[in-house]
Amino acid sequence: MTTPTTPPTPPAPQQQPAPAPQAAPAGFYTSPIPVRRATLGDAIASEWTKIRSVRSTMWTLGVMIVLLLGIGLLAAVAVDSAGSDLGSTPVLSLGFFGVLLGSICVITLGVMTIASEYGTGMIRTTLTACPSRARVLSAKAIVFFLLTFVITTLMTALVGVLQTALIDSAAPSGDDWLRATVGVGLYTAALGLLSLAVGALIRHSAGAITIMIGVVLLPLVLAMFMFTDSLNDLRMALFEYSIPNQLSAFYSTSVADSGPSGWDPLWIMLGVSAVALLGAYTALDRRDV
Repeated sequence: MTTPTTPPTPPAPQQQPAPAPQAAPAGFYTSPIPVRRATLGDAIASEWTKIRSVRSTMWTLGVMIVLLLGIGLLAAVAVDSAGSDLGSTPVLSLGFFGVLLGSICVITLGVMTIASEYGTGMIRTTLTACPSRARVLSAKAIVFFLLTFVITTLMTALVGVLQTALIDSAAPSGDDWLRATVGVGLYTAALGLLSLAVGALIRHSAGAITIMIGVVLLPLVLAMFMFTDSLNDLRMALFEYSIPNQLSAFYSTSVADSGPSGWDPLWIMLGVSAVALLGAYTALDRRDV
């Protein structure tokens, strides 16, 4: 009889040392550019690149320059050739008609600055690159305002110099020059900001442009057809606060004898634009693209 043998005990597993960290593979690239958070300056640079690289900017601002310069010079040449005496009318007021028509171009560009991105779907790419919607709208407003203000101020100053050189009349005062150039430039740029805000709210280029043209022209047209005495107060209010009358106040040639004068139209337009932009900020933040 054999005695059963006990199976041998297996040796204890030996603990393996931890693998050493491997070096980065050959050819691995590490960018030397430091990673940082995007800022408002980055958004402004992006919007400047967009607004100067699209054809709509060139066409709308080009037509605006032609209207400001062409109509202003035609009015001066017509007055000079006819030998008309302007009397107490400032010579700089001849630039009003060109600015009024040129403001339609500013309205168009202001709307298309943001509404065109909704039409093409580019707004999704914009908000993906810059998720902060308030920053996007602020960058658009800053770039558009500065561009419009600089071009309008330079062109109105050039037209004013040519008009005073062509027409022999009393030299405009320094305040007249300031309101007819810087004042008109600020007012037109603020009107463009209102258009940009309406474009952000409507999100449709044709609809927003139509609304803004109605805002500019409809009050004055309605006032011209209110003949009854019961509507006299409403007619005068429409005359006084219509955009053409506010714009003419910078040239001291208001359509109505009463109403905003001096720099008052600028504060009115800035206030209206600020309210519209506040609504645009709220709508852009709460609505989906």
